[in-house]
Amino acid sequence: MAKTTKAKAGAKKKLPLRDAALKATQALAGKAVGKKSRKRSAVPLPALLPATGAKVKAKPPKAVRQAEARHLAPLDLQPVGDAAVLDRLWQTVESRRAAGDVANSHSARLIARGTPKVAQKLGEEAVECVIEATQGNRAETILESADLLYHLVVVWVDAGIRPDEVWAELRRREGISGIVEKASRPKGIVRAARTTKLP
Repeated sequence: MAKTTKAKAGAKKKLPLRDAALKATQALAGKAVGKKSRKRSAVPLPALLPATGAKVKAKPPKAVRQAEARHLAPLDLQPVGDAAVLDRLWQTVESRRAAGDVANSHSARLIARGTPKVAQKLGEEAVECVIEATQGNRAETILESADLLYHLVVVWVDAGIRPDEVWAELRRREGISGIVEKASRPKGIVRAARTTKLP
């Protein structure tokens, strides 16, 4: 019986401490216990900071404004395309493959992982490009298209295909209807694959 009385007495001692802590917390929050809420008193600010009540719009520094303008501006693209950029990209990727510097070159590292990995990356970039185009994200479609073209060039380098071979094939197809061109493709591929679902 004495133990229960002591336990109850201990609980009563803790209650006033808990109430005191609660009152202190509420007082700090600007509310007095049992009274209507008061207006909060202003917290003193350092002398360098403007008062919160004053409507002061500080301009960010010039360097910040310039950086934001660069990153937030629309893509500044030349209206005329330069197909020679793919030739230069091919030469760069080929030189990285020949150097074999897998520690410093993404292209060399990718090619060193083998044709299946190179082809997988091309497929991933194609899917990302399709997703952005389907969602109508023009700027993202441009960025993903650049990724797709880069990985296509890596496939060419891995397969030993030069860009001029691809350009020659495109020139050959100029002026030919897509339906006619498709019908002129060799049928042996279709028979070997045992399907007519090939492009």
